Amino acid sequence: MVKVRVEFLGGLDVIVNKQRVYDLDVPSQVENVGDLIDYIIENLITNKKDVEVFIENDSIRPGIITLINDTDWELENEKEYVIEDGDVISFTSTLHGG
Repeated sequence: MVKVRVEFLGGLDVIVNKQRVYDLDVPSQVENVGDLIDYIIENLITNKKDVEVFIENDSIRPGIITLINDTDWELENEKEYVIEDGDVISFTSTLHGG
């Protein structure tokens, strides 16, 4: 098992039971961020209609900033980044209603 912190910010917490921070012990099958995203979809997003708020075309929806240890995930090889114990993965929506 690997311990990671996953944060849902900018209003994204509404798709994961209104909880902004999860400290997770993910199974060893969750090796990279792509696997973690699948894990989030399966285990944290309770209303499957909300998946489309988070995912588009098999990736994080445009308008959601994804950080790995405070670094843009594009600089960390996106979904291929291998998760390490203690990593912090943040998803922040930049889209707001109003």
